[in-house]
Amino acid sequence: MKYKQIKTKKIYEEVAEALLESIKNGEIQPGDKLDSVQLLAESFQVSRSAVREALSALKAMGMVEMRQGEGTYVKRFESDQVSIPLSAALLMKKKDVAELLEVRKILEIGAVSGAAQKRTEEDLEHMRTALQDMKQADGNGELGEKADLAFHLALAGASQNDLLKGLMNHVSSLLIETMRETRKIWLFSKKTSVQRLYEEHEAIYQAVKERDGQKAEKAMLDHLTNVEKVLAAYFEETKQADETAI
Repeated sequence: MKYKQIKTKKIYEEVAEALLESIKNGEIQPGDKLDSVQLLAESFQVSRSAVREALSALKAMGMVEMRQGEGTYVKRFESDQVSIPLSAALLMKKKDVAELLEVRKILEIGAVSGAAQKRTEEDLEHMRTALQDMKQADGNGELGEKADLAFHLALAGASQNDLLKGLMNHVSSLLIETMRETRKIWLFSKKTSVQRLYEEHEAIYQAVKERDGQKAEKAMLDHLTNVEKVLAAYFEETKQADETAI
């Protein structure tokens, strides 16, 4: 059997990952100015060229911006840029996530209503496949956020509204990031489990299958409200932990 050669990470990639991790965990906030290339090179004990390459990589990801004569700044999440790289979704804060969930309610409750009326057997098959992948991921200890997204995109497709489907695709990079975080919280929470999350999707599917628009809308609203509560509780716990640390 022929195996792929294992490639070691380049120094600039390790620097970029370290800076990205600091942004993700909040040590470096959106809008913050990064240290100079010289200071970063000294901190990481690498060459200045490695730091420059790392910053260029982060810029290409949409995580930082370089201002001529001023320095390098962590970019802020901009809600008017709905079609953005997945990495930029990491910049979302509590207010941004709340607005995304509000948009999801508007789009997906309408989508599920249309899907209940217009879905085809092929649409149901796409949704069933996503549900099976979701259940299998849970059984393997995985998060299953990709199957989760596939389910919601299949649901939008079942509405037979190309514009609605396009809007869901545009915000998909944001959706999968919040789905990943929600599943992490649910997976490690003592109050609930990922199984409950699966059951909520199953309820949506059954309502669409039965062509029951009202039941489908309620199932979707219940699901999104639960997601909203989980994320709100997470942000509150994070805030309290930060205040305690201070």
